[in-house]
Amino acid sequence: MAELSTSSKRNGQGPQSQEDATPADGPREEVGHTLEDAQEELKGDLIYDIEETPPWHVTIILGFQHYLTMFGSTLGIPLLLAMDLCMSDNLVDIGKLIQTEFFVSGLATLLQTTFGSRLPIVQGASISFLGPAQAILRAQSACPERLSANATEEDFEMRAEFWRSRMRLLQGAILIASLVEVFQLCPQVIIGFTGLIGFLLRFIGPLTIAPTLCLIGLSLFQTAAFFAGGNWLLAMVVIVSMTVFSQYLNRISVPLPGLSTEHKLVVVRFPVFKLLPVILSILLAWILAAILTASDSLLEGSPGRTDSRISVLTESPWFYIPYPFQWGTPVVTIAGVLGMIAGVLASTVESIGDYFACARVAGAPPPPDHAVNRGIGMEGIGCILAGFWGTGLGTTSYSQNIGAINITKVGSRRVIQFGALFMLFLGAFGKFGAFFATIPVPIIGGMFCILFGK
Repeated sequence: MAELSTSSKRNGQGPQSQEDATPADGPREEVGHTLEDAQEELKGDLIYDIEETPPWHVTIILGFQHYLTMFGSTLGIPLLLAMDLCMSDNLVDIGKLIQTEFFVSGLATLLQTTFGSRLPIVQGASISFLGPAQAILRAQSACPERLSANATEEDFEMRAEFWRSRMRLLQGAILIASLVEVFQLCPQVIIGFTGLIGFLLRFIGPLTIAPTLCLIGLSLFQTAAFFAGGNWLLAMVVIVSMTVFSQYLNRISVPLPGLSTEHKLVVVRFPVFKLLPVILSILLAWILAAILTASDSLLEGSPGRTDSRISVLTESPWFYIPYPFQWGTPVVTIAGVLGMIAGVLASTVESIGDYFACARVAGAPPPPDHAVNRGIGMEGIGCILAGFWGTGLGTTSYSQNIGAINITKVGSRRVIQFGALFMLFLGAFGKFGAFFATIPVPIIGGMFCILFGK
């Protein structure tokens, strides 16, 4: 001890080392304290933040809730696209198209949460692609007349090949509009993975995003009104109930049994009207349509009847796993690719704001440029998968699930991944898609009158 002390004094470092150690330790503790405070501030009143995993039973329940939250939008878009694809006589194939949309949404969500932005954000069908898809299809020959009651099996097969040829046009357009980005000819995969989106963030703000989304919705409103015109009573039930549920009853919560973080049975107040206004409105109008059908208040052949499509439930297989190129080999046209690029650009703009909103409610810091780059790039990969599987549309981020995170105060990435597993499982269940293919068309029209007009 004496030698150490003497040696230290001789080198003139003893007292100086002690003095230096004190301030060095001080700031280190202060920095640590500051980081902890920042983490607590980010987490706020969240029960689980982005990196935490709830108990398995809670994870499953909340994952299924996210599945229900994205259900309405994902279900309605393929039903709307089916008309332009000339699929009205092929209800079994409409069910398979619904399954494919959910299956690809599950794949894209898993990729986004695992390798992309790694935010707890759901991927699903985007209306940004619906306008370009309709333009591509309407430039082709018009849909033939509906098949008569005595149509043969050969007639149905010819009709099926007709709509599949139209689907292959959309597949080719989506594939090239996403694949070309790898060669720096178009902006989603390459904009994301080269980091160009980080530069573009300087110029993309609310004043850019809001008009884009409004124009997309207005361009599709005519189709929604056409669907609703089949029976305005059912359509208005959906329009009014969605408005009341989401705007006036959104603060009302339903008491349900639940588990606390200490694994105790508690009463949880679930904001059912705020989280599930679309599903509740569809169910309400669907029940009314069933009552009107049973009482013969709707004429035979009316689009509002629930029994006009009931045969699809018996004709559909119990299990059907969607696979790449199930509709045939994609067909590429220059006009189709250019039109679909517009959808890619609109989807990219739409998703950028979602990343920052999701990070804020999930207890994560604002995503840096490289995280946004990966996210946009992975959305491009999701669009490529949509082209392979044949959904007819690309994928994008869903803002309604961000709202669900803000309400439940669970920002866990694992919860969203379990929700993606529900999409994959039910996407392989044949009767699932067939059941929702029986929804009367006016109900879908009423739903889109609200969704497109938001």
